[in-house]
Amino acid sequence: MTPRLIVSDLDGTLLGSDHALHESTKEVLRALVKQGHHVALASGRHYHDMKVFRDQLDIPAHLISTNGAYVHDPEDALLAANHLVPEHAKTLIGLPRPPQVRLNLYSESGWHIDAEAPHLLSLHASTGFGYEVLPPAQMDTNGVGKVLYLGDPNALKQLEAQAQEAHGDELHITYSTIDSLEIMAGGVNKGVALSSLLERLGLTPADCLAFGDNLNDIEMLDLAGEAQVMANAHPALFDRVTSAERIGHHGEAAVAQWLKKRFGL
Repeated sequence: MTPRLIVSDLDGTLLGSDHALHESTKEVLRALVKQGHHVALASGRHYHDMKVFRDQLDIPAHLISTNGAYVHDPEDALLAANHLVPEHAKTLIGLPRPPQVRLNLYSESGWHIDAEAPHLLSLHASTGFGYEVLPPAQMDTNGVGKVLYLGDPNALKQLEAQAQEAHGDELHITYSTIDSLEIMAGGVNKGVALSSLLERLGLTPADCLAFGDNLNDIEMLDLAGEAQVMANAHPALFDRVTSAERIGHHGEAAVAQWLKKRFGL
């Protein structure tokens, strides 16, 4: 048997509509690990947020967090950390934005936000992960994995253009949802992190099966030998990853269903 690396995004992909793991998903991934396959979770979420889902799966899984800024092994050792240049983080913190757009910073230590936003916590209800409110002037620009703006898509487009004008190719700019603009250091994305992980495991991209649903999954899906895009995916993803297979809806545990068929479980 050739071992494979199965890598999946979380929200909109592996997790259900309730942002939780379906029992069939746990069963299938546990069965595949017993067969000798590897599993990795790849998300824009923070490492501490993702770790809860790995604990629920109860399997040895690598974690690619903060859109590839951090990679942890199954024993929680930090394998890679890629931060924004502090001066770039300072620029992004200072970009003018409407008052309803929330500024967020993800670092190794946690999640900082510029004002209270209780509605954002529902996404993390099952993990207990939460933010610390800090005025922008007090936000530390060192060790920042990503800057995240949340709010009106039109306002985010303007922020995207300003960030691009300020630092261009020195940033990696993407969206995890239509109202979530995510900015990492240049060259930081899920695909680059996945490539280094495959090398560490002694596998090739052809040995990798990847699942995703949004624009921050493009590089990961492009790299994988077998790429699967969810039925609920961002419409532009189907045009950007033309080699991918379209599978079912995340609310119906489609990743687990597809894997059962693919591996004959």
